[in-house]
Amino acid sequence: MKTPAAVAGTPALERILRHDRAIVVGGLAGVAAVSWIYILAGAGMNMDTAAAGAGAGAMAMEAAWTPTYFGAMLVMWWVMMVAMMLPSAVPMVLLFAAINRKNREAARPYVPAAALAGGYVAAWAGFSLAATTLQWWLDRSSLLSPDMAGNTAYLGAGLLIAAGVYQLTPLKHACLRHCRTPIDFLGRRWRQGSRGALAMGLEHGLFCLGCCWVLMGLLFYGGVMNLWWIAGLAVYVLFEKLAPFGPWIGRFGGAVLILWGVSVLLA
Repeated sequence: MKTPAAVAGTPALERILRHDRAIVVGGLAGVAAVSWIYILAGAGMNMDTAAAGAGAGAMAMEAAWTPTYFGAMLVMWWVMMVAMMLPSAVPMVLLFAAINRKNREAARPYVPAAALAGGYVAAWAGFSLAATTLQWWLDRSSLLSPDMAGNTAYLGAGLLIAAGVYQLTPLKHACLRHCRTPIDFLGRRWRQGSRGALAMGLEHGLFCLGCCWVLMGLLFYGGVMNLWWIAGLAVYVLFEKLAPFGPWIGRFGGAVLILWGVSVLLA
């Protein structure tokens, strides 16, 4: 009779585990890809054309803030957050899936990784609601240009400096530490069942929200539908969370943002 260690080393089981990992990665990649396609359909470098309706899904800022329009903006923000933030959560989801594969092999309750991922994106739904409400207020106050960017130097400088200062705070780096150590997070905060996985995903999402919410606010500086700005922030967040020198990226980026904001204010 083979021992568990011997069974775990069999080629057949290794193929099954690789297949499961491929399913999880493929599912996450598929969700992120659909989200980016949605953004590409509505975002573009020529916002005048987009405002005229040439870009599929583009929405002109002159539109009245009806409940339908507010809902469309909320969906836009949420999809954008999924596209930008879900890739950085892949290590956490893969680790959770690996633990549950072992549970399934040991005939213990199995929870799909989608439950954890669902809690994570739910946290960003809350941020999206806050961002949409802020967009409504800025628009009503005539502080946004047609490409959904701040139209005053004071607003732009304030956003840059605020983001830079937050990058240097202990709260920022405490949240970043949780985002960068999924093994420690799951070891300390593990909950059983699908509801437990949803709660863990929500909690992990809140830590990532605490890490990145001010950075996401910079979309009001570069333009909410500015494709290059969206992609640049997404890449920055990915390196900050996953690169070995990620915390130093955060500190260096904070200093750059403060200097950038001061230069905007002085100019």
